[in-house]
Amino acid sequence: MSDKAIVVLKVPEMDCQSCAGNVSDALERLGAEAETLPTAGRVKVWYDPAELDETKVVEAVEDAGYEVSDTDEDRLRAPTEVWTSWRATKTYAGGVFLALGLALEFVLGYDPVVLEAFRVFTVVDLLYLAGTAAAGQAVLREGYYAARRTSLDIAFLMSIAIIGAIAVDYYVEAAALAFLFSLAELLESYSVEDARDSVRELMELSPETATVLRDGGEEVVPADELVVGDLVAVRPGERIPADGVVRRGETAVDQSPITGESVPVDKAEGDEVFAGTVNESGYVEVEVTKSVSESTLSRVIRMVEEAEASKTEREKFVDRFASYYTPAVVALAVLTASVPPLLGASFETWFVRGLTLLVISCPCAFVISTPVSVVSAVSSAAKNGVLVKGGRYLETTGEVDIVAVDKTGTLTEGVLRVTDLVPARDDTDADELLAVASAVESMSEHPIATAVVDEAADRGVETPSATGFETTAGVGVSAEVEGRGRCRVGKPESFDAHPDAVERLRGEGKTAVVVADEDGVIGVIGVADTVREEAPETVAALQSLGARVVMLTGDNEGAARAVAEETGVDGYRASLLPDEKTDAVEELREDGVVMMVGDGVNDAPALTAADVGVAMGAAGTDTALETADVALMADDLSKLPYLLRLSRKSNGVIRENIYASLGVKFALAAGVPFGYVSVVAAVLIGDMGMTLGVTGNAMRLTRERP
Repeated sequence: MSDKAIVVLKVPEMDCQSCAGNVSDALERLGAEAETLPTAGRVKVWYDPAELDETKVVEAVEDAGYEVSDTDEDRLRAPTEVWTSWRATKTYAGGVFLALGLALEFVLGYDPVVLEAFRVFTVVDLLYLAGTAAAGQAVLREGYYAARRTSLDIAFLMSIAIIGAIAVDYYVEAAALAFLFSLAELLESYSVEDARDSVRELMELSPETATVLRDGGEEVVPADELVVGDLVAVRPGERIPADGVVRRGETAVDQSPITGESVPVDKAEGDEVFAGTVNESGYVEVEVTKSVSESTLSRVIRMVEEAEASKTEREKFVDRFASYYTPAVVALAVLTASVPPLLGASFETWFVRGLTLLVISCPCAFVISTPVSVVSAVSSAAKNGVLVKGGRYLETTGEVDIVAVDKTGTLTEGVLRVTDLVPARDDTDADELLAVASAVESMSEHPIATAVVDEAADRGVETPSATGFETTAGVGVSAEVEGRGRCRVGKPESFDAHPDAVERLRGEGKTAVVVADEDGVIGVIGVADTVREEAPETVAALQSLGARVVMLTGDNEGAARAVAEETGVDGYRASLLPDEKTDAVEELREDGVVMMVGDGVNDAPALTAADVGVAMGAAGTDTALETADVALMADDLSKLPYLLRLSRKSNGVIRENIYASLGVKFALAAGVPFGYVSVVAAVLIGDMGMTLGVTGNAMRLTRERP
């Protein structure tokens, strides 16, 4: 498709699988390729610009009966607005006419003949016909478009049922069908709008305007007009309008809409901030680094909307099953309506039973059971800082048996910290040891030096001045420290002798550095990449969910063993090169479904090799957002158990919806030949009732929390 033009159209009225089929077929007849997203109200179209243009593409969609919107306003309507729409008004009118007819016929017993020109019509007949016309107009229109594309979709089948009922003078059944089915369609639209509500909440996070600093003053502009390099002012309580970097000021930012973090994060000059997050306290000036359309928030919204396009295996099964189920039941309906009368049975009785089977053949609730569940789960996860790229990844995550995790930056902080201060002299304490080491290391950029200097600052240790800094590759560093002479910090092997603490620290998987002055060794400092605070609890939670947790790392055996013991993982493999880590994942897959958790860049091959790849800290990281199957927006391991729980619950909800839909359909179909199921019951239970049931069940997924 690389040589084709792409356009994304907003089609808010395309809110069901039948509607999506109409739009898709109309575009395919035009010679374009389409990807429809009913729960997002969008259609993505690929077309050859040499043969078509966007105008013709839009006309094809509108000719299929669906208006194309120029803005997002229609997609932002509240679910309750479904009940105030023009279609809802016509449905209500149909219900009123039906109720009046029933009242006259069964309550008052009053039914005078009012028209005898071609056929005999009574007042009640005309009321029923008026109700059919009012409520059934939209149904018949959709049925007409379905007939044009020779599709046995629900609108076409219901249109046949309504017309058939009128043809044999079953006006009350026709009016009831039109009213109840139109009401069921409104309920389905409401259900889809409810599912869209989660995406809508994400969209509403982005502010409409921004305050730009230009020519020494402030100018309020639409946020979508911001360009890279603009400097925007953000005051306390305001949302940050675009991804950027703080250039002036300090504040705390509520990043929960993007990362799911519950505590505001401190931001100062040079720190990255995201669109849609809230400035909690101080005034800051932010330089825009990405256009609004390419911000982290916008990308998350697009990916959540497009998650519906990635179908689960169960959804594929539903589509395959429906393609056989519907024609089979339609054929059965035709046989039911025609064969018994040929054998002498009542035509009216069996014709109505045939119409009832025709209504039951519509797999509406069955078809929407999976996509509504997927959208509910994916959008709920996004609001909690977990981005799932599609339904199939959600499904696979729910089946995970083994969680493989990287060590550095995943189970650990990924930053070296001082863990031990061991003085070697009776006249030297930990602070003095740290002061000397910090003085020497203050002029080095080595990660160990940074850890030592940071520890001194955190403990409030006063560091003496140092001069004459020298470094010897592979050995260590030295400098003239005020009051101590020439001091050295380096590998234990570079000294004639070193304390026994060195071997102890190494046995614990830590890096030991020796500190000495002109009189000899002062002490030993242990440095290590510390385990994340939440790591042991997260590993235990994953294990309680039945998952085996395995650590894969390129670090040495000692460091790996120490982290494994502290976190409680079920096993580990150390000293792995990138290709060996990938091989390890492939081996684990022989024992079950594997989820690999890493940083999304260094672990890319292993993430790709796993059944599901999860990237840590993906907020603002284009590579992780694009390549990972699942992205944890913050560096928060505790979201992993939540992800597994949500995915497993989602799989359970989908199974429940499928089994319930099928069970009810088959039970109703079995009762029709015996006269136990009426047309009205078929619509109320098999269509409207099940649509409400599967949607309500899917909405339970939005209540799952980390």
